[in-house]
Amino acid sequence: MSSQPLTNFFTVKRKAETSSSAPSDVAQKDAVASSLKPSKSSQDNQEPTAAVIESKTENNENDGERVKRLRVEDFTVSENLKVSNLEIGSMHPTWYRALSAEFRKPYFAKLKAFLTKEYQGQQKIFPPLVDVYSWSRFTHFDEVRVVILGQDPYHNHNQAHGLCFSVRKGIPPPPSLVNMYKELTLEDPSFSPPKHGYLGGWASQGVLMLNTTLTVRAHQAASHAGQGWENLTDAVIETVNKRKRNVVFILWGAHAQKKGRGIDKKKHLILQGPHPSPLSAHRGFFNCGHFAKANDYLESKGLPLVDWANLPEELDRS
Repeated sequence: MSSQPLTNFFTVKRKAETSSSAPSDVAQKDAVASSLKPSKSSQDNQEPTAAVIESKTENNENDGERVKRLRVEDFTVSENLKVSNLEIGSMHPTWYRALSAEFRKPYFAKLKAFLTKEYQGQQKIFPPLVDVYSWSRFTHFDEVRVVILGQDPYHNHNQAHGLCFSVRKGIPPPPSLVNMYKELTLEDPSFSPPKHGYLGGWASQGVLMLNTTLTVRAHQAASHAGQGWENLTDAVIETVNKRKRNVVFILWGAHAQKKGRGIDKKKHLILQGPHPSPLSAHRGFFNCGHFAKANDYLESKGLPLVDWANLPEELDRS
């Protein structure tokens, strides 16, 4: 099947941008105690129902308002679950339900204890607390049709916001993303690379932009590796692998390819190649054709295509 021009694909409905900003350092640390630690209640043996979770999360509040309003008395959560208000308040309900078993496991309790110390300490942590699970709000579980795996969040200021390879609105694309734009141009010469690096337009179309580690210390790459995030993101990948069919997994670089070794090739399409980093892109990333191949596969399965050219800077999805 021949590849179609990227700009001919459907256009996502754009949602009006809500006025919001990243929480200040003080506000972020004030929210840590109630966001990272398990909530307590007199009814501490009762697990929150899906209806309660959805009523607390699916609304028109922006991300900052959602985290700020969280209070211990808002939820009834078993102490044994080791689930915090952060997961309930900022993870989309479809993902919260899909991953709820992970929140009961020992590694998750250790991870949350580590994060509590990190966010309350002197180190700056990226992304801001409210954006740790933004990937789940941009791409709901039932919408996933493409998965792109990254590694660490960006560790410089004003970049990371919870989507791999993506940076905040108004920020120029980092080198790896510049090369991704170059590849799109090679696949479709009519593609016009945006001056920004905000990939919310992809994520809102069902492209899960997932880092394998979800937080990092400022200017310290891989500083939160090995603390438990890898277990959770393994569960994300395995949940998509087992519960869905005909998903395109795009695995660039050895790290992503190792992470995706358990994906069922009979149920899904796996596209592998060098990482788009300037250090490795010349080894075969350019002209890999992955964006067009992903759409060819989706079309062959009767699924909606991804408009890779749809990259509005103003798009937001809480």
